Amino acid sequence: MLVLVSSIVLSACSGGKTENNGTSPSTGADSSSSVSASPEPTGPVEMTFFAPQGKAPLEDNDYTKLVEKKFNVKIKWDLAPADALVDRRQLLLASGDYPEVFLEGKFKNSDVMTYGKQGVLIPLNDLIEKYAPNLKAMMEKKPYLTEAMTAPDGNIYGIPRLNECYHCTFSQKYWMNKEWLDKVGLPVPTTTDELYTVLKAFKTKDPNGNGKADEIPLTGAPNKSVWNGNIDAFLMNSFIYNDNDKYLTLTDGKVDFAPNKPEWKEGLAFMHKLYKEGLIDKASFTQNDQAVGQLGNREGDEIVGSITTALLSYLLNVWDDKITRHQHWVIVPPLKGPQGVQIAGISQGLGEFPFVITNKASEAQQIAAIKIADYAYSEEGALYSEYSPNEGIGWNKAQPGEKNNDGQQAKYSFENLKKLDETVVRNDSWSLLGPKDMSKEFRDSFASAQDPLSSKGYERRLALATKEYEPYAPKEFYPASAYIRPEDTDASAQLATSIKDYVLSNMAQFILGNKDLDKDWDSYVKGFDGLNLAKYIEIYQAAIQKN
Repeated sequence: MLVLVSSIVLSACSGGKTENNGTSPSTGADSSSSVSASPEPTGPVEMTFFAPQGKAPLEDNDYTKLVEKKFNVKIKWDLAPADALVDRRQLLLASGDYPEVFLEGKFKNSDVMTYGKQGVLIPLNDLIEKYAPNLKAMMEKKPYLTEAMTAPDGNIYGIPRLNECYHCTFSQKYWMNKEWLDKVGLPVPTTTDELYTVLKAFKTKDPNGNGKADEIPLTGAPNKSVWNGNIDAFLMNSFIYNDNDKYLTLTDGKVDFAPNKPEWKEGLAFMHKLYKEGLIDKASFTQNDQAVGQLGNREGDEIVGSITTALLSYLLNVWDDKITRHQHWVIVPPLKGPQGVQIAGISQGLGEFPFVITNKASEAQQIAAIKIADYAYSEEGALYSEYSPNEGIGWNKAQPGEKNNDGQQAKYSFENLKKLDETVVRNDSWSLLGPKDMSKEFRDSFASAQDPLSSKGYERRLALATKEYEPYAPKEFYPASAYIRPEDTDASAQLATSIKDYVLSNMAQFILGNKDLDKDWDSYVKGFDGLNLAKYIEIYQAAIQKN
């Protein structure tokens, strides 16, 4: 998915927080932060960064020290537990006593619009133009990045992390036990009818050969516990497009909703049939990731035949070369449904802006901060920020013959790194913190083991599996980077939660048979009227019509 997280902005103040000494941001369509040339500060530019609390102090971090020295700054850290980051952010903003820079604030599109309009977040357009050549070049190289960053009023209020995780793009995957397929004499299924035949054979033909009816043909788990582990994430795309989130479809620019359509009903009927015949694990609707791992890695006879999830590693240990059970598992490409539908769920979201600069920042702080953010968009900055400034500890230069996921000569490698004391917490990089270039090009500069079934070749295995899904991408899909209008922010959040809960609850009941599709479908569809589905669709339609 192409996930983007925001850039950092460092501001200078002497001793503590300062009042805004720079120009006041305007909020009109042509507004941007006005930054004039100013003399270099004589001493370090001091500023406060808001970030999640880690296992080691960020003030002692090697990358922190590098940027402080490189850009003549001194960073004070305002930290919050990762699971309370948004709550703490909101308290700070409500109090008016907030820092100059949020390095990881989980600001969504609606947040940056709201606080930008209020003047709390400053526009970054001029700062980027004058002081961020690396980010600017990336925006020119990848126009979708510019579009995702630019609010409807023309301003840029946050900088994302460009995170082009290839296997994340098509993460609604399905994996199957090839050894069992061979035992029952069937090929990898290509249609929903063939899948039914395979799962039925897994259930009745004792593919694990122990004489017991202990086989689980298909298992899964709720999405909150296992990434795209819910069985509908994969199976529904053989009937109608399922984004596994907002349940929106897009046709010729028109937004619609999938779960009230006849095709959705047909998909539910298919899944109910599988469940009724004991082909779907009953625990699929309740179990967590630990339970899934225990199913797959149990000692003795293997009992699972297939699983819906982005990562096979939820089910099976792929990290130990002495354990080989995972090696006879294969990816199942999207299946063709009874009406010829064959779609891969796609995720290309640029949904959050971890990095923003507030109106507390002076001009010197704004400039220093944007330079730090921009440095992480250079190759060196991205390498040091993500993996470590220390060659031999976080990364090495690749040797001739070391290849990347595409089989090309790599530039960097994780081989032959210095062995460190495992009892000491590493504190040499910011890892997934702050803005940086994590584009596909940067990722592909690293070596990967060429054997996809080896412990070190798992990334290549995921890449090869993803290539099987790419041809089935939908022609249109709703962009996660769409800006909800500020006046719709509260309504969209409330509607999205209530509608998603309603869809998931009824889906489970229809699949399990607690509700009858013939008798209860019409009342289920009627229930969306009470949830104001029309307004929900209207909000998301308006969000993509800014241009």
